[in-house]
Formats: sequence, C-alpha cells, structure tokens
Amino acid sequence: MRLLNSLDRRGWLLLGAAALGAALFGAVATTGTTAHAGAALEERKLPMKFNWVACDPNCRGWVSAVGIITADTPRDFEEFSRGRQLGGATVVLDSSGGSVNDAITLGRRFRNLGLSTTVGISVQNRSGQSARPAVAPEAYCESMCVFLLLAGKKRYVPEAAHVRVHQIWMGDRADDAKAASYSAQDLMIVERDIGRLAKYTFDMGGAGDLLSLALSVPPWEDLHELDAGELKLTNLVTTNLVADVLPHVDVAAPAVAELAPKTQARFGAEAEPQPVKSTKTAEALVPTGAAQSAGSQK
Repeated sequence: MRLLNSLDRRGWLLLGAAALGAALFGAVATTGTTAHAGAALEERKLPMKFNWVACDPNCRGWVSAVGIITADTPRDFEEFSRGRQLGGATVVLDSSGGSVNDAITLGRRFRNLGLSTTVGISVQNRSGQSARPAVAPEAYCESMCVFLLLAGKKRYVPEAAHVRVHQIWMGDRADDAKAASYSAQDLMIVERDIGRLAKYTFDMGGAGDLLSLALSVPPWEDLHELDAGELKLTNLVTTNLVADVLPHVDVAAPAVAELAPKTQARFGAEAEPQPVKSTKTAEALVPTGAAQSAGSQK
C-alpha cells in the first residue's frame, strides 16, 4: 500500500491495496465505460463519503463507502451513523486506501458495530419499471481499504473486484521513493505504523500472509492484486455467497469495464503472468482537516 502525497507535512496518507503502503496507485484509465464508471473513478479520488442505500421493502439497505480515507473520515462516519441503526449492516467499499492510523480507527468501529464488508459500486438499477438499487462488482479496494474490508465480521469479494496491496511509505516521498532521503525519525514512524497495522490485522482475524504480501511490494513497483487463492490465504474472504452480506440484493453487471488484468500470484497457486501497469491514485482534492499526528499512508 503506497502512501499518498502528504497534504499536511505533519502526517502521511495511505492509499492503495492491502498492508503497509504509499499513496500511489488507484484510479486506472478506462475506455468505453458508462457514466457510472466515470463517476466512480472521480469519487474514488476524493475524501471518503458515506451514503445509505435504501432498498425497501425487500431488503434492509447498505452503506456505500467511496473515496480516500483521511484524518476526517472516522469523524465523518460517526456523523453519518448518528441516528441510524447500523448494527449488522453491510459496507460496500470502493476506495484507493488512505491514512493508516485513521483506517485502523475506522476499521475497529466497523467491527464494534458488527458490520459486514464487500467490494462494489452502488448503482441505481433503472431497467424496466424498477428503480431498485444494485451493486456492480467491478470496483477497487486498494491499500488501506483492504484493511477496512478485513474489519467486516462477514467478508465477500466478487470475482470481478480488484483487491490490491503494497508497502507503507512516506507520503511526501512516494513519487520518487528511491531518490528521496530519509531520517531516523522517518524510519521510526514507518516501523511504528507497521506494528500498529500488524496488531490490527491479527485482532481482525487476518493472517500474517496479508502483511507479508503487502510488505513485499515496494512503492516503485505496481500494486499486487490478490487472486482468489490469496484472498482465502489471507483470511480476507469469509464467504463465497453474496447473499451472506447482501441478502435479496441484485448484483449488477459490471458498471466499470475491466480496468486492469489480474497480476501474477506471489503466494499460493500460480496465475498466468500478464502485463499490468497500475497508475497512481489522485491526491485528495480538498484539505483533509485539522492537524494530524504523524503517521504512514497507503
């Protein structure tokens, strides 16, 4: 998980796909996509927003969480959840990652509420006379988003979704990580946050393989996309049935065209090697709020 360029030199933002990272990859260019696809790509570049997707009378609804995790995100979620009975609900994630420590805070809140998690894009299905919402599986969960996914008591990842990981890095030096210089204080911050993330991973029921996979991908390499075997190996997936997290909900055809091919597995069964080039995730376009304590970003 790569770190985002720091919006505040006192802190770092983590973006991307699964363990400790630097803010880099994320929104990938697409061709021939729908309006929903373009909107999803743009929203994923902005600070995370939460929306309640109602689908009464046949289902309870779910929480849509789209965008980058910033220092304001845990507070924004508390404001969103005020007055709502969210216990046991499902969060549908589409995110490039963000701040490590704030993602950990948010993930613990998810677990305390007994939330389930999945990856997808919430869309309004207007076929025929129906305006029933649905979930398009062609979505991204990268860097620290992967740890939010891990916070779910039940976790489902559709086959068309992209779950990607990379290392933690200093957010203001991720663009040219090899050429940048680092102090002992910088190394202390990164190692401290790795420790925090490791504890969180095990508290959430994740496997050490998740940390090992993420830490094996430096910021100058493409993010590693987890295949089906690795999703199980890392304990990111607890069920193969979408109905376990979104009962009575339609799973729409992909709203976003294939954005990138699967990458070769690092652990587990070998996958067919395919060329892939991930792009950087855009930095949040608005200030992320008050001064933050120093921390890593993905």
